[in-house]
Amino acid sequence: MLASSNGQSSEPEGRDASLLPPRGGLARFEHFTWGWFTLPMSTGGLALLLSPAVQPHTFPGLNAIGKVVYIIDLIFFTLTTVSITYRFLRYRGTFVASLTHPTESLFSATALLSIASIIAAISRYGIPTCGPWLIVAYRILFWIYFTVTFFSAVSHYTLLFTSPALKIEDMTPAWDLPIFPFMLSGTIAASGAQYQPPDQAVPMIVAGLTAQGLGFIISILMYASYMRRMVQFGFPDPTSRPAMFIAVGPPAFTSLAILGMANAWPEAYHNFFGANIPFDNAILDDNQQQLIAIQIMRVLAGMTAIFIWSLSLWFFCVAVCACILVARKMTFHLNWWAFVFPNVGLTIATINIGKLLESQGIQWVGSIMTILLIATYFFVASMHIKAVWTRQILWRGMDEDTYRMAGQSKKEQTDKGDVEKQD
Repeated sequence: MLASSNGQSSEPEGRDASLLPPRGGLARFEHFTWGWFTLPMSTGGLALLLSPAVQPHTFPGLNAIGKVVYIIDLIFFTLTTVSITYRFLRYRGTFVASLTHPTESLFSATALLSIASIIAAISRYGIPTCGPWLIVAYRILFWIYFTVTFFSAVSHYTLLFTSPALKIEDMTPAWDLPIFPFMLSGTIAASGAQYQPPDQAVPMIVAGLTAQGLGFIISILMYASYMRRMVQFGFPDPTSRPAMFIAVGPPAFTSLAILGMANAWPEAYHNFFGANIPFDNAILDDNQQQLIAIQIMRVLAGMTAIFIWSLSLWFFCVAVCACILVARKMTFHLNWWAFVFPNVGLTIATINIGKLLESQGIQWVGSIMTILLIATYFFVASMHIKAVWTRQILWRGMDEDTYRMAGQSKKEQTDKGDVEKQD
């Protein structure tokens, strides 16, 4: 059955979806939402995490494993792109409807996040083994991504601020997703600037820092509304609680990006941080001043990264507690991939801080987190497959193209829990 011209399902309103005739096969692709890009997004993040350049403890074959995961990520991204394109072409109006829907539109940012992880992984698995052409291609991709994601963030928040369907009591950290792709320009810069010539690396780092700063500040502003929502209404409903891990991402990726960009600043370049600084009654030459400026930059970056990292750890702990409280009530939705991707940022940031402080203890914590994250990835992937098979997702009324109210007050949640206990 085709969707109506406004992109909404043409099935009768007010009827229980379970009472409608079953629709299988390709018809299920009408509900193939933007949220499916969380799969390649998380797979790309895992590929980044497995890079020997990231891991403090490596073994022969780790680079090959990372490359295999990266190739799988490219396959997942291609299949997801083809599938959602089929949906938009087959069901008229669904493209516009998906970009204006109060919840599905938020997850359209995951397509750009998938691209971000693909670009960043080029510096880990492509540039070291390819010719200089890939270095040029990398910075071209960076500037295209930087420009596109900026306009995407502006347009998405314009829709968010003008949507009458969204209410503060239904807020989750998914509202932060539209700024996420632009923010990850900093991560892309941190990954690839070290391979660029100095006159190209510096603009890339400055742009990356700009994007990372804007993304983090917008996230902080969103956190204020998010905290108010939890104080007044409590945690989100069980189906939305995995999305609480999204709040881990901005401080975690900002922490690792700041460290990465400071370490990638070219040593043989013009000093932007002061000239002719007297030192012991002597005037230092440009190279000496540059080395001092880089040392100061890296110290500040390290202190800032640790300062910010603590926020991501706190949000991680709160999200874990919130999910444990309703673990038996949680059913799979595509937001379960938030168990993986934001925590990739937390894990890499932890490892980088361990390397900065030369702490074997912190580095081993990062390695253990990596192992747990790999196990989490396979767990979520198995639940994803089961959910498709049992029609928990990719089915009418079960995906991000259906708006769910999550704004019960804490008193209402308590009263509901008491009734369930009495039953």
